[in-house]
Amino acid sequence: MEKRLILAIALSLLVLLTWSTLVQKPQPIEVQDVRQTAVLPAQTPSLQPASQQPLPSSLPEKIINYSQDNLEVIFDEPRAAIKGLTFKNYNNYLFTLKYGLFLQDPTLIFKKDRVDKKSISFTALTPDKRVTKIFTFNNSNYTIDLEIKIDNLSVSPIRVNIPLLLGILDFSPGNHQARYQDVTIATQDKVLHMNARKNTQVAGVKFLGLRDQYFAAIIEPHINNYSGFVNKLNNQESEIGVNVQTELVQSGGQIGQLYHIYIGPQDLDIFNSVNSAWASIIHYGTFDFISQILLQTLSFLYRIVHNWGLAIILLSLLVYLILYPLSVKQMRSMKEMQVLQPKVEALRKEYKDNPQRMNKEIMELYKEHKVNPLGGCLPLLLQMPIFFALYNALMRSIVLKGAKFLWIKDLSEPDRLFLLPRALPVLGNEFNILPIIMAIGMFVQQKVSSVSAGSASAEQQKIMLIVMPVMFGLIFYRMPSGLVLYWFVNSLLMLTFQLRMNRAR
Repeated sequence: MEKRLILAIALSLLVLLTWSTLVQKPQPIEVQDVRQTAVLPAQTPSLQPASQQPLPSSLPEKIINYSQDNLEVIFDEPRAAIKGLTFKNYNNYLFTLKYGLFLQDPTLIFKKDRVDKKSISFTALTPDKRVTKIFTFNNSNYTIDLEIKIDNLSVSPIRVNIPLLLGILDFSPGNHQARYQDVTIATQDKVLHMNARKNTQVAGVKFLGLRDQYFAAIIEPHINNYSGFVNKLNNQESEIGVNVQTELVQSGGQIGQLYHIYIGPQDLDIFNSVNSAWASIIHYGTFDFISQILLQTLSFLYRIVHNWGLAIILLSLLVYLILYPLSVKQMRSMKEMQVLQPKVEALRKEYKDNPQRMNKEIMELYKEHKVNPLGGCLPLLLQMPIFFALYNALMRSIVLKGAKFLWIKDLSEPDRLFLLPRALPVLGNEFNILPIIMAIGMFVQQKVSSVSAGSASAEQQKIMLIVMPVMFGLIFYRMPSGLVLYWFVNSLLMLTFQLRMNRAR
């Protein structure tokens, strides 16, 4: 029975991981609108999505590369927008925004105005106004202050309401980051993790952000009378940004807007040093609470051993010790089941033509000897939430990006011992040795823990002895090597415990 449960869990695991690979996991949340106080009594604040201000895709690009110590920013000069950022400390990772911090006014064509070590500014002129964007960079913590100044050059008052894009998310099949992308919008009283493929408007925004697997972009207006929007452009793109309230600028007057921005790694320590509220963009789905605990524990262990691979091994040991009492119960249950196995086989032969009577007699036998047939499965079931939580945490953990251990060059990726000359079915062209070692360990563990059984059950055990390790090996083959390392160490500890139990018999 336990073997069948393990098989069912393995199949469920395969389906879940396949689904998470192919389809983004949205978290639709019903959003309640919050009324705003208008700046102009004569006009209601504009909450229209940015789609009414089409992106000037016909405008030719002129790229400007602006370098800092730890990153390089790729600007699109005519739009005064950030196309992407390359992070030098993270293997030159490119985080793409396409039209990051773009003012959605098609009449504005910017030119670079001033550049120094900490800032770069752009200016656009129209017949009635001058718009200046000043980007000031804090090189040490990935924060940017964006100041926007609008001067009225006409002889009459003008009304100004220009939405500001944070960026555009690309969900096209060719973008391998598509399944990791989502949106976070925070108001004064709640944080919403939202489906980026649906049109959404939220008033009273404190900050909003978008992210991919490892990096995030966050924008927080200096004042809170802004609304946030998610606007689906087509089946492959959505834009995220803020709408400002309409303001009246007198002739010769000026208005200003200030935004605090973060574009950098999803690192809890950095968020806590800059703005702890921004850390809420780090979210791991259903098992977020467990994921957060595991990552904080992992970080604590890393500070002791100074190696992420060793920290994962210690985490696996710690989880094993926590579940140890249940493991003892599992082994005892398996031993009691082994003692009863001859009697169970006898009942199956005696009542083979009456399945209902057979099941009733077997349950009576278990009840008489106070054996719970599912008792051996409890530790495995408790491991599943931990496994899924750790899976989501390690898949997104920036601290493991580029972390080395033994032959493993990156614990956030498969271990890739070497590349094969040609791709193999299912496996591809990468030879990942750690999942193979893990599968061998599972085979040995199942061989050691197998119980003597009748002919029918013996045949099932022989099949499971081969099928289970192969199945788990295939499931884990392309997973992050840090996760495979965790599961392998856990299996090794269980094997050691099983050998000790066998010697004690």
